[in-house]
Amino acid sequence: MLNDLYEATGVSVSRCYQCGKCTASCPLADEMDYTPSHILRLFQLGLDDYEDTILGAYSIWVCLNCETCYARCPQEVDIPRMMDFLRAESVRRKKVNPRAKDILSFYKTFLDSIHYTGRLYEVGLIAAYKARSFHLLQDVLMAPRLFFLGKLKLFPHLIRNRKSLSRIFKKSFSKRQEAVK
Repeated sequence: MLNDLYEATGVSVSRCYQCGKCTASCPLADEMDYTPSHILRLFQLGLDDYEDTILGAYSIWVCLNCETCYARCPQEVDIPRMMDFLRAESVRRKKVNPRAKDILSFYKTFLDSIHYTGRLYEVGLIAAYKARSFHLLQDVLMAPRLFFLGKLKLFPHLIRNRKSLSRIFKKSFSKRQEAVK
């Protein structure tokens, strides 16, 4: 998997010398089962079950991709890019952490919304996410209030030339990321 990571993303985990700045700057490190520096170290050590450990980690789904870790890394190890790869690989190998099922549902729904409308369509996103995650009645009482406040639009605003957007999606998503869709 280490070679696949490098080929797909250009991320070289061997550059990391474990300074810990990534973990110290991560706003969600406390929520992770393995911090960013731990994940990098697991790659570096290459223990027998490291792939299953990393791909089954809740951490790869909690990562916000805020890029604070990348900005602070003295070796410029692109951890957010690595996390994207790991999420796609986790889905492809069917190793997704059970605690991350709602995050995965939201991730897929968000990308679908952007792909089909060209921008975020909140009502469609909420409806599709609730259906996909089976949380159909959760937050249902908020909808009328948000609608009357003008926060929810019933119909999406479609961008012009959505075919161009489709081409962008095809170019920007590698085969591994397509597994997430």
